[in-house]
Amino acid sequence: MSTHKNPLVAIHDFGQSIWLDYIRRNILHNGELQRLISEDGLRGVTSNPAIFEKAIAGSDDYADDIRQLAQKGLTAEQIYAQLAVADVQQACDLLRPLYNHPENGGDGYVSLEVSPELINDTEGTVTEGLHFWHAVERPNVMIKVPATLPGLPAIRRLIAAGVNVNVTLVFSVDRYRDVAEAFLAGLEDRVKADLPVTRLDSVASFFLSRIDVLLDPQLETLSNAGGGQAELAQSLVGEVAIASAKQAYQVYQEIFAGPRWEALRAAGAQPQRLLWASTGNKNPKYDDLKYVEALIGPNTVNTIPVETLDLYRINGKPAARLTDDADKNVLGRLPELGLDLTALTNQLEEEGARKFTEPFGKLLAVLEQKRQEALAPTTA
Repeated sequence: MSTHKNPLVAIHDFGQSIWLDYIRRNILHNGELQRLISEDGLRGVTSNPAIFEKAIAGSDDYADDIRQLAQKGLTAEQIYAQLAVADVQQACDLLRPLYNHPENGGDGYVSLEVSPELINDTEGTVTEGLHFWHAVERPNVMIKVPATLPGLPAIRRLIAAGVNVNVTLVFSVDRYRDVAEAFLAGLEDRVKADLPVTRLDSVASFFLSRIDVLLDPQLETLSNAGGGQAELAQSLVGEVAIASAKQAYQVYQEIFAGPRWEALRAAGAQPQRLLWASTGNKNPKYDDLKYVEALIGPNTVNTIPVETLDLYRINGKPAARLTDDADKNVLGRLPELGLDLTALTNQLEEEGARKFTEPFGKLLAVLEQKRQEALAPTTA
């Protein structure tokens, strides 16, 4: 009998939690999610509008519910909310024993995102975040809020209201600082109001592969152009996302130390962990586990799609690597090549918003069509 430890389980020895970036009704019902929790050490689930679009529009799992909800007079958007909340509730219940465990380390959560149409609407984000929080009615739900400038005050207000928040669409170290500041300010608001901060958890989801998808072609163009900068450009291909994550982790270590944090910790607060997102490889030239292996370190999360999870189970080689080469000055060299990382990450934020808004619009269109079909008079 092999004594080889499942790499998905072993990764937790290094302080990292694996969450699944996927939800679908059939895995809740057929035992698949429970198996991932029991056998693979899965410690959380994240969802987004694109994932729900694939699940709801791409299967018949929801047909009966859609018909019943349509016949009750619900709109397409209300139907979506009911379906999403029901799936998240079931996933929360499966992960509840882990959440309840005294050594859960901030795990056992399922994330549900506010509508991507609210990406630049602070008030709308707070209202919908609170609505979803109360609708799911599970202590181990996290409400996903984008790290846009209008999202930052919403993060603070939701944390102050006692809502667990998964901050999504973080693409730059500077924006990560803003996110951590919003989290700390929200905790401080609660402490001032004499409200508890224990069991109030948050993650900051730093998106990775999309950074390289945007920058690599520009770096390759510069390296192919020859001249004195070609060698520098070539040396940075495929390096920017990992370097950004490692720098963000250094910032995390600075922020969650010192007197300000110690005062909150004394009140029972836990740090907002960095979560590595968009970690499925999108470039055939790279190892498919590139964005997992390089970023294993204490008190972090990696949320990975099913395909990457399956690959890691077979080929994963967990080791603490997050602080390796942390002083390698990748980001500082980009201006030498005329590349403005702030402008590029702002572009990624806008593209990221579109990547959620478009499938959400498509999903609502599908639900509207199914709603109308359910209400159409049947002919004998």
